[in-house]
Amino acid sequence: MLNQQSISRYRKYGEEQPYWKAGIFKVRLPFVHYAWSIPEMVQAVFMCATCLGAIPVLTEVLGVSYDIALSMVIVNGFFYTLHVLLGDPVVPGWITPAVPIITAFLTSGYEIGPSRTQALIALQMILGIIFLVFGITGLGAKMVQVIPTSVKAGVLMGGGIAAVIGEFKDTGRYGMYPISISVGIMVAYFCLFSPIWSKLRQKNKFIDAIGKFGMLPAIIIGVIIGPLMGEIAIPDIVWWPLVKIPELGDIWNQLSPFSIGWPSAATWLAALPVAVVVYIIAFGDFVTSAALINEADEIRQDEKIDFNANRSNIISGIRNTAMAMVCPYTQTCGPLWAAVTAAVGQRYKEGPRAMESIYSGFGTFRISTFLAVMMMPISSLLQPVLPIALSLTLVVQGYICTQLAMNMCESDIERGICGVMGAVLAIKGAAWGLGVGILLSLLLNESKNKVAVTK
Repeated sequence: MLNQQSISRYRKYGEEQPYWKAGIFKVRLPFVHYAWSIPEMVQAVFMCATCLGAIPVLTEVLGVSYDIALSMVIVNGFFYTLHVLLGDPVVPGWITPAVPIITAFLTSGYEIGPSRTQALIALQMILGIIFLVFGITGLGAKMVQVIPTSVKAGVLMGGGIAAVIGEFKDTGRYGMYPISISVGIMVAYFCLFSPIWSKLRQKNKFIDAIGKFGMLPAIIIGVIIGPLMGEIAIPDIVWWPLVKIPELGDIWNQLSPFSIGWPSAATWLAALPVAVVVYIIAFGDFVTSAALINEADEIRQDEKIDFNANRSNIISGIRNTAMAMVCPYTQTCGPLWAAVTAAVGQRYKEGPRAMESIYSGFGTFRISTFLAVMMMPISSLLQPVLPIALSLTLVVQGYICTQLAMNMCESDIERGICGVMGAVLAIKGAAWGLGVGILLSLLLNESKNKVAVTK
């Protein structure tokens, strides 16, 4: 597949992966503009367990059936593929830290049924419009550039701390599946971040083959250990029908504002501040995306990677607006799945022989998860392990976010602001954390002190 002289049969050394120009978008198709990546396809089969983890929340909060919730996951999976298709070099995901905020807003103020669904429609529609406005006006990219380093690092730190706290607090998933999650975390961390594992991969072809699959070994461990320890049920695999056809008609009748009616003015007003907070949380994903992509771009000189926060905002806006009108989603549509983006990025850094292009890994993974959630044998096999897979993803994301946050800071002042802001954000919420970070940055005159420390 790879050409020794040009590194890739798709591009010349140091150039950007080919695409079809469409305004701000750069359209790329598998097999046409980038190679298919087998390791990412296999990893996606099991990692789709995290995507399916939305089902319990959807059934509990919106009162839909399992089949409708699975259909909603499939629809959401289709919209995931838009990012790489339109030129965004990331694996998109949920706005995960916002899920508790969104569910609290819905369950505390609205009865289950049309009124609660309309509240979610209003929230996600406003969120989509915010994404679109920031992307179209160019404010999205400018925010990433002008926000002080300590504040950007604080957003990452807070997101990482919040993700870990959420799993280990008294009501978190760790208390329900302690053995499966403990072993899964150790396997995931060792396979993704350990220099010992990295050296073993260089010496042993079998270990290297395992290492190509990112978080997959940790998920498989969960599938095996969970039933053995009695923490999850033995999967009841459904072999037929082989493919789940999404129940679009029922989704439309039960969830679309064109069927159940549009939210009232009071509902729109109530949803507005929640949507703003959710966007503030999502802003951290753009910072994380830029950090992850820049890190990979520096190592892989053979490919130029173009990450554009404006484009990412627009695609996220399209997804949220479309989902609000078709099947509003409690997890909302975020611009980044940090754990998998980092895991695929780690393999990409190994060189063109490991992964032809960053789009090969990301594009293959998201197309494969979309197809995998439709396969009934896969979704039924993974159904019991869904909470464990989600927990592992969040704890890995916590490691990545805190690591990136500390790497971004270059002075003691930046590190101090990052730590305090991150703690406040994790405990008090996004708005508080952002406010504290900006205030401390101004109070401590971060930019001038940074120069002084650098000198």
